[in-house]
Amino acid sequence: MRKVAVVGVGQTKFSAAQEKTGVELFAEAAMDAINESNLKSKDIQALFLGNVYGDFSEGQTNIQSFCADNIGAFNIPATRYETVCASASAAIRDAFIWVSSGFYDIVLAGGTETAAKMGTPLATRIFAMGSDARYEYPCGITFPAFFALLAHLYSAKYGIPLKRLKEQMATVSVQSYCYGMFNPKAQLHKEVTVADVLNSLMVCSPLQLHDCCPFSDGAAAIILASEEKAKKLTNKPAYIIGIGQSSQGPLANEEEYLPHLRAREVSVKQAYDMAGVTAKDIDICELHDCFSIAAIIAAESLGFFEKGTAGEAWEKGEAGIGGKVAINPSGGLKTKGHPIGATGASQVYEIVKQFRGEVEPERLAEGAKIGMTDTLGGDAGTVCNLIFEKGW
Repeated sequence: MRKVAVVGVGQTKFSAAQEKTGVELFAEAAMDAINESNLKSKDIQALFLGNVYGDFSEGQTNIQSFCADNIGAFNIPATRYETVCASASAAIRDAFIWVSSGFYDIVLAGGTETAAKMGTPLATRIFAMGSDARYEYPCGITFPAFFALLAHLYSAKYGIPLKRLKEQMATVSVQSYCYGMFNPKAQLHKEVTVADVLNSLMVCSPLQLHDCCPFSDGAAAIILASEEKAKKLTNKPAYIIGIGQSSQGPLANEEEYLPHLRAREVSVKQAYDMAGVTAKDIDICELHDCFSIAAIIAAESLGFFEKGTAGEAWEKGEAGIGGKVAINPSGGLKTKGHPIGATGASQVYEIVKQFRGEVEPERLAEGAKIGMTDTLGGDAGTVCNLIFEKGW
């Protein structure tokens, strides 16, 4: 296998409903990535695109082909990936495999989504299609319900009173709001306190409004190149050194592992083993914090903290910049936003920008050399992990 590097990245601002289509949003992000890579559209050999609900939000299938044509990458192979929230990460993982195999030298990967355009009622219903349609959704298991269930299970399993757990969850949200305040591409820019979180609207007990990420429109794109090509295109390559992906079935089949998710532990082990690193080597991580409890569970499954202790770690500052590991300095899904098909690529965007020092000082994880992304699709139907190493 050849070494593969990210040589260029692009991301739109994430926001509530935008006038632009998913194709137009992706073109904006893709052209930024192409220009940053000192390339032309004609240099792109293939497109790997994450998109989940374009069928419902815009009545648009086959979006990958129109995205390629719209940026002037004519007649290249273009493939759409749908693994719910992990769609862009799965697309990037496969793009890496194609380049590392020697089949392609330069490819474009990323994602686009106009989830906010659907409005909350329709988006909530459509998002629930990512869980088991036969048994889970008819029981009321939308994604807020799924993570609320995990919060109750977590509280019971580790003997943390629900009131105490909610305070820890609120601390997670406050950190995300703090970093998001300084991210110009983030959707939410608001100063929030623990009291604000605990006094916000109840969504699905014990999750309150400020525990939950928003629906978002946006796109993100990255250019992957072989090591030989990368050295000619940039003096700041970010090498992909580990990849992992796993899946699991309905919740009823996962009773033995809940509230943690077996698929995540399988996926991240693949990535760690391939990269030759462990959790203690990770300097910065963009993990899937669709809900505050999701961040706590993810940080433990990724090996950053012992199970049952991540909430305390956030309170002690160990999960922030200057702590044991810098988690979500972008603001995470919680405040950066969650355009579902684009989220994984936006996580990669953040890691690369952090390596380069091209983020605001207030949220810079200075000196970071190894970074990881963690993206969860649906109620853990798919989990994807990517590990990156600063190449200069």
